Amino acid sequence: MLHSKKIVIVLPAYNAAKTLEQTYREIPFDIVDDVILVDDASRDHTIEVARELGIRHIIRHEQNKGYGGNQKTCYAKALELNADVVIMLHPDYQYTPLLIPAMASIISQGLYPVVLGSRILGKGALKGGMPMYKYIANRILTLIQNILIGEKLSEYHTGYRAFSREVLQSLNLEANSNDFVFDNQMLSQIIYAGFPIGEITCPTKYFPEASSINLFRSSVYGIGVLLVSFKHFLQRIGLAKFAIYSKK
Repeated sequence: MLHSKKIVIVLPAYNAAKTLEQTYREIPFDIVDDVILVDDASRDHTIEVARELGIRHIIRHEQNKGYGGNQKTCYAKALELNADVVIMLHPDYQYTPLLIPAMASIISQGLYPVVLGSRILGKGALKGGMPMYKYIANRILTLIQNILIGEKLSEYHTGYRAFSREVLQSLNLEANSNDFVFDNQMLSQIIYAGFPIGEITCPTKYFPEASSINLFRSSVYGIGVLLVSFKHFLQRIGLAKFAIYSKK
């Protein structure tokens, strides 16, 4: 508990056996009440490692549902456990769990209902080894998104995110993609619904065991991001209506 709020960490896992323990050991359990791991049909020993660590809530997808599909399961389970603050932490150790208290505190004190760990603030991305082509793509996409969506975020592509219960309950997450563009659809929904977003500086690490998508998948993701932003723009100015912005 933190400020009388229940804090739940969700770990969307896929082939995370090599990094899960290191990630889990840094979670600050003095404030964290529950941890949920959703394994998306991993081909390694992620489930076995999770059990050895004593993670209480383990869910396994027998068939791969994709990164977005994994998150849908994560958030549904967190709400079922009556979480007040839900923090998504990738179990590949790319983002440090040591920021959990700061992110949870911002939401539990009512400062912001959504908090993003930004790799761009403080130049954490390049210091942590983000490939230059990904950094440049991040900056270009973020600029276009801010223009079309009417927001001013430092980046839309971080996987380190915290949400209040109210936010998760209000979004039509099932209407979103099961693929990587889910993250951007979710932020688009949050902004369209009028929830303010806070950002904190987040160091990041790029290394062989950390999850990443190849150039082709990155290109597909980039196109998907632009489509989401354009749809948000059309919805915002009243020229179209899309299912993801409908009420839950």
